[in-house]
Amino acid sequence: MKLSTKGRYAVTAMMDLAVNDRDGPVTLSDISGWQGISLSYLEQLFSKLRKARLVEGVRGPGGGYRLGKPADKISIAQIILAVDESIDSTQCKGSEDCLAGDRCMTHKLWEDLSFRLYEFLNGITLADFIKRPEVRRISVQQNSTSSQISRMFQPVAHA
Repeated sequence: MKLSTKGRYAVTAMMDLAVNDRDGPVTLSDISGWQGISLSYLEQLFSKLRKARLVEGVRGPGGGYRLGKPADKISIAQIILAVDESIDSTQCKGSEDCLAGDRCMTHKLWEDLSFRLYEFLNGITLADFIKRPEVRRISVQQNSTSSQISRMFQPVAHA
């Protein structure tokens, strides 16, 4: 199994949201700046995350997104599955027609691996991750660097 950019970006964005939503809703523009993920790509991902009820939108001034449920109730597997990623390592995507319509001799191996990957990712929540000191440190560093860069490109007011 290879996790695609879609799954990686969704997990990264959700982690960022979990770390930063204590101060209120977080905009996709902020996540885009902090993580270097295209805003339009984040919009597509968050549409799927919203349908899965992992996030909810907040309208109006000061709006953005917040977690749809507590961080300790959102697993990494849920995020990956919400954006239509597969945690399936089989060549046949579980249909058991790997070898010219028949099950291949290694099907059970890859099926077991898929199950263990799912169990592993389902056993890790956003809360588990944001408790890690290095996650907090990196988040503060990214947010601060992004703020410095955006200030450099703001127009200067002339008196």
